[in-house]
Amino acid sequence: MRRWIGALALIAVILAACTPDSEPGTRNEAAPGKSDTDSEPAVTQGVEVIAEKLKVPWSIAKAEDTFFITERPGSIVKIENGKVVRQKVELKKTLSDASEAGLLGFVLNPDFPTESSAFAYYTYTDSGGQKNRVVVLSYDGSAWREEETLLDGLPSGPVHHGGRLEIGPDGKLYVTAGDASNPETAQDPATLGGKLLRMNLDGSIPSDNPFPNSYVYTYGHRNPQGITWLSDGSMYASEHGQSAHDEINRIAAGKNYGWPIIIGDEQKEGMETPLFHSGNETWAPSGMDTDGERLYVATLRGNAVREFDINAGTTRVLINNLGRIRDVLVDSNYLYFVSNNTDGRGNPGEKDDKLYRIPLKELQ
Repeated sequence: MRRWIGALALIAVILAACTPDSEPGTRNEAAPGKSDTDSEPAVTQGVEVIAEKLKVPWSIAKAEDTFFITERPGSIVKIENGKVVRQKVELKKTLSDASEAGLLGFVLNPDFPTESSAFAYYTYTDSGGQKNRVVVLSYDGSAWREEETLLDGLPSGPVHHGGRLEIGPDGKLYVTAGDASNPETAQDPATLGGKLLRMNLDGSIPSDNPFPNSYVYTYGHRNPQGITWLSDGSMYASEHGQSAHDEINRIAAGKNYGWPIIIGDEQKEGMETPLFHSGNETWAPSGMDTDGERLYVATLRGNAVREFDINAGTTRVLINNLGRIRDVLVDSNYLYFVSNNTDGRGNPGEKDDKLYRIPLKELQ
């Protein structure tokens, strides 16, 4: 299922203490995280390594028994029958090596492998500066090639590129776009920064999108990096907060999710308050998936896979002690997840990064 000497010395100390996944904030602290039950021990038994020595992996896709994992420096790793092959990706633009940037979101064509193609999101640089784009990649069995641009010019800055792609139950392609460190754009429906976007698989704008002739599905986001749907069709997204107050939101077309005007439990008419937020802690949530009833969320700063039970209104750490976790995938009664310790913000071991799995029954 499917499917970031003197006053100068003081400033340096403060910056060194802050996580790069969520920049230090200037807002007053809101209420602590909701319904957190982290007193329960995290699962440590039953975790199996599927692949190792990955290079800044970002997104997991799976077709039958074959995995395809994007790596930010610009490769796609194919994992099949225990064999790991790093495949070349030919892009039309120069891949950016900026912080949090590179080859990010990736989702296979719903008819793969009959249709040997996939959708990808990457950050590039050219004479016009740094931008993000959504493209179609073709696959010849050993390499990938950019064939078509679906959406170009998505804003990009020093951080906050967004980057997640998912195909929803409605057959549409959903895209997370960060605010590119320009918060005010998140409140402007006429721009694409700080938004969740929705398009047809050919790149056209769906006729039932909430804003006429616009890809914008929801707005008021800071740096959303995960999307998923429960079995009832309800949609959810994860979002990096400012220093803390990371969010899990229930998504509805046309809604305003508040950034940068409200955070945490703050409320304002016409804006949505998150179902869950991390309070004064930082999760840095990224990829998401579901077994149909519960959300599973990869957390970077949280160094864990975290479960969110929507019905009970609770959250807990399921798996930890493996470092930064970038993406998760639920398939065939297993939860798969990938670590991200080689992204420049973790403490990689000799064989990092790794693709892991654990039976869902071990998590109940």
